[in-house]
Amino acid sequence: MFGWLRKRRARVDIPDALWNEVAGRFPFIASRPPHDLARLRELSGEFLASKEFNGAGGFVITDRVALSIAVQAVLPVLNLGLDWYDDFVGIVVHADEVVAHREHTDEDHVVHHWDEVLSGEAMDQGPVTLSWRDVEEARESADAVYNVVIHEFAHKLDMRDGRADGCPPLPSRAARRHWIETLEAQFEAFREKVAIAERFSGEPTWLDPYGATAIDEFFAVACEAYFVRRERFAQEFPPLVPLFDSFFQPARG
Repeated sequence: MFGWLRKRRARVDIPDALWNEVAGRFPFIASRPPHDLARLRELSGEFLASKEFNGAGGFVITDRVALSIAVQAVLPVLNLGLDWYDDFVGIVVHADEVVAHREHTDEDHVVHHWDEVLSGEAMDQGPVTLSWRDVEEARESADAVYNVVIHEFAHKLDMRDGRADGCPPLPSRAARRHWIETLEAQFEAFREKVAIAERFSGEPTWLDPYGATAIDEFFAVACEAYFVRRERFAQEFPPLVPLFDSFFQPARG
């Protein structure tokens, strides 16, 4: 696999045929301007050299699997740099969704057990887990703005300061306060729309209703839409576009 498992290097050289196949598969990648694509290819090579991919349950990590994950993972940090992902090394890939066994002790010291079906999970200071089926279907699910890679790596950005609160590390308290106020207002409005859709047969929301479960999930789901369907995202959540632009620093022109 690229040879980078045998000899660590600063960057993996991605063959033209493989790059064209993978980048061309995802419309939100292929439609980017040439300077973005060149930077994505460069960062993807650095990402592949710095991370360790592991297949779970016998799943085989191929060059196409690794690059498909890498190119989507580096999209959010295209203009920020890979230092934002330096708190972890491991990426665990399952063939399909996995069942995670959860346990929680409430304030009355009662222990609750349940199972949760996951397509992905990001651990604070730990690895990222992904379902390959969901990764591979990112092309078909682009219209529904569902992207498990961007979602989980958005969580990684959010947790850089040790808090999963929908706000990545920002340069000042004022910037953080503005971010939280803006995001919370959009989150509450979205929660209301989801409640109306679910309880009163209202119009389904364009964004995944899962974003209404918590503000950190709203941030991750919003990031999916921001990177996959920016124009529609701007129509649905206009206050979030300048907010996200101020952080992700998209190239102009």
